[in-house]
Amino acid sequence: MNVGDLSGEKGRNNGILAVSDVIDHKLPITPQNYEIWLHYQHNWTPGLREDLDQELQAHGSIDERATESLYEKYFSHSRLNNEVVETGARLAEELAGALATLRAAGQKTELFSENLDDAAKALDTGRLDSGQLMSLITSLSSATKAMAQENEELSKRLETSSSEVEELRFHLQKVRTESLTDSLTNVANRKHFDDTLRFRVNEAEKLEYPLALAMCDIDFFKQFNDTWGHQTGDQVIRFVAGTLQKMCLKDHLVARYGGEEFAIIMPRVTAHQAVAMLERMRRAIEAKQLKRKSTDENLGSVTVSFGVADLQPGNSVSEFLRRADMMLYESKRAGRNCVTAAQAKTHIAA
Repeated sequence: MNVGDLSGEKGRNNGILAVSDVIDHKLPITPQNYEIWLHYQHNWTPGLREDLDQELQAHGSIDERATESLYEKYFSHSRLNNEVVETGARLAEELAGALATLRAAGQKTELFSENLDDAAKALDTGRLDSGQLMSLITSLSSATKAMAQENEELSKRLETSSSEVEELRFHLQKVRTESLTDSLTNVANRKHFDDTLRFRVNEAEKLEYPLALAMCDIDFFKQFNDTWGHQTGDQVIRFVAGTLQKMCLKDHLVARYGGEEFAIIMPRVTAHQAVAMLERMRRAIEAKQLKRKSTDENLGSVTVSFGVADLQPGNSVSEFLRRADMMLYESKRAGRNCVTAAQAKTHIAA
């Protein structure tokens, strides 16, 4: 990114062009949409232009849901990374403060111990008169009170630090969870999916166990969304995500791949075994009669299409994804609302 593109007359013109693009595509003029089109114009973010062009080519236009998905994919992680850095700095500062307090307390404890040793030696001589003895007692009493007060302050300081550290630790965990979770559906986001798929492919190759990847798409979603609106469309997306999450195995990962499309990483499962699991999910989604939350209107049912592939020897991650996506395309060609698997081309229609 060139800073000169954002300043002066050039920056003003670039900003006007970005806003014009947002308006031309009939999108809300939000900071997120402005950022997307600014980066699109200058190709500042690798992959964004290709994804956006693909969306425009496929649908002839782009809607707010698609731009939200693109923003989540390409920009939300930077905000979360900043939070991690800031929270980590606060955590380090708090721990450093607590350590400094402990060191200071240790030095005072050592000094108090030396005072006790000196008093013990003076008493051992047996040569103290009453005045000296009284002075020694007064000094020890004063040192003991000071030490007690120091210990009380130390206890409070450590208690406060402990509470602060726990709060920061909780916040870091929350930020980490947010960085891996799709905000609409609470299943894994695209970043989490990409990282997990790479890990699972490497793991499967090393341990030589099967790995299946399923792609899922809500049938005729754009038509449904245009009829009932985005909020109801979001309700449907959440319902499908929740059903997939509930019915998959514990070590399987359900992710929102983009828009109304989902992916399921299925370790220790072949594509043939996955078909039966996906078919149960498909039937459960189809069987549900949905109602519009705002009006209680009957929306009927929605259906989904699945494509699933096995990891083959020598498959790259992108090739594995491509094969699963091809099977999803086969399901759509077959009329949707079905499961299609690679290799044996197992096809189960409704």
